[in-house]
Amino acid sequence: MTPELSDARFMRSLLAASDDCIKVIALDGTLSFMSEGGQRTMEVSDFNALKGCPWPDFWQGQGNADALHALDEARAGRSARFQGAANTAAGNPRYWDVQVSPILDAQGRVENILSVSRDISAMKAAEEQQRLLALELKHRMKNTIAMIQAIANQTLRGGDETEKVKALFLGRLGTLSAAQDVLTQSVWARASLSFLISETLKAHCSTAQFSVDGPEVELSSKMALAMALALHELATNATKYGALSRDDGRIAIGWSMTADEFHFRWQEIGGPPVALPTHRGFGSRMIEKALASSVQGISKIAYEPAGIVFTLTAPIEALTTD
Repeated sequence: MTPELSDARFMRSLLAASDDCIKVIALDGTLSFMSEGGQRTMEVSDFNALKGCPWPDFWQGQGNADALHALDEARAGRSARFQGAANTAAGNPRYWDVQVSPILDAQGRVENILSVSRDISAMKAAEEQQRLLALELKHRMKNTIAMIQAIANQTLRGGDETEKVKALFLGRLGTLSAAQDVLTQSVWARASLSFLISETLKAHCSTAQFSVDGPEVELSSKMALAMALALHELATNATKYGALSRDDGRIAIGWSMTADEFHFRWQEIGGPPVALPTHRGFGSRMIEKALASSVQGISKIAYEPAGIVFTLTAPIEALTTD
């Protein structure tokens, strides 16, 4: 047997064994070849019935647009990748991860297009199940918080002081609920710090009154809940006594990271002159002690005359540790 025949037999065996759907597409977008393993995966009983049909027609909606774009990229000598839904030849729904690449001739010109599709239906089904479970968890948590709020309304009845306590308590519950909404969007895996800040502060002020500056950071659920409560306390204090009590006041929020540490800063600008408080309230103690403890870091509130400055320093690993 010549080496060429041996290589050809090896390639045929390789293509037959693979469950990836390997196809060769002509430059006009029509299907010219499908591997034996691909025919099995695509449930094709007679490839001749499909040969020559437009490959993008396997896809509908956005998948069709992605397939057309991938062909354009391959014709230009570039590779492309997309994911989309397409039925098998037997009509069974599948979800595919698709890699499209140019096939070059001896002169380096594109002569055909290679498409490799991998069935990721099981993975997409698992993701959807996880999403539904997260939505169910969100629903149950909201019901629990609503019940706690109702109990608080019934229990905390009395004079002005009781009303203040109730308002603080319900505000903190609302912050927890908002933080859980943010976490639900990532199936309780991670929460974007910038998005968490925006969601927490929008209940206290307009977006024009605060700025956010820092690299993209994702927090664990533990860190996200702790930060949401601290931000709520800071914003509540700023609304009552600080920068947010004035129309032209604003909050500058920023953070940075070194190799080992995360540095966060909240600075109030344009508020009334700040004086050192005569006593430390629950909110201040929670921010400086509870938050620092939960992230194994150091937090500090500085009562600068021009405005309160809050800083937090924590180990990088604390950002994603639950």
